[in-house]
Amino acid sequence: MKLKNRYDTEALCRRMLEHNEGTISVRNQEIAIKKLVVIIEAALDLSNKKGLQAMTLRDLSNASGVSMAGLNAYFDSKVALVNLILKEVTFAVEEVLSDPPRDLVEDPVKHLMWLIEAHLRLTEEMLPWFRFSFMEARHLPQPERRMAIDSEELTERYFAQAIQNAQNVGAFRQEVTPYLSTLIKPLLQEWYVKRSKHRRRGVDLGMYIEAVQSFILNSCLPVEQLESKERTIARTA
Repeated sequence: MKLKNRYDTEALCRRMLEHNEGTISVRNQEIAIKKLVVIIEAALDLSNKKGLQAMTLRDLSNASGVSMAGLNAYFDSKVALVNLILKEVTFAVEEVLSDPPRDLVEDPVKHLMWLIEAHLRLTEEMLPWFRFSFMEARHLPQPERRMAIDSEELTERYFAQAIQNAQNVGAFRQEVTPYLSTLIKPLLQEWYVKRSKHRRRGVDLGMYIEAVQSFILNSCLPVEQLESKERTIARTA
């Protein structure tokens, strides 16, 4: 699964300009992208250090080296800036999770495992963006808070559909909790919110992906498959 450079800050800012060409009034696109990269990186860094509520546009101007008038060419308020960031997070999630490899679509269990890996790899690539969305959502005005919630529910729907498909073909137990898709989401958030904790423990992204996948499979597979799996492990131990 190759996401490298598809969702780095420059690529995301390029998309941001495309998605908001009616409101961002900068003529030279290449200059606009370079300046927007500096602005967004500074905004994400300031938010991580002091919180969005404490950050002013003057702080952002000083940190980015872009004048207040220059910032105003891209957005006229912190709320407008938040909108730009949240929209790109949602666009990225939908783009990645809606495009699984064709050979996985007919196998709902493999599809679910792919969704878990794809989401975690995307959050690793867009770490400051996802952290911003998670940490600042509760402080946002109602429309922006709703946008963050909608993005989270979008992710859950992809998981819920794969789980339901797996149950429909007998690959998962019927008694699996209907809230499983909701319970998966905090496991994914754990990686980008508390990533440094896992790194201190020597847990890398691949190990974390495998751990989440294994946990979900052990929660869902039919009992006979779990018993067979345990017997296999015992024989090879």
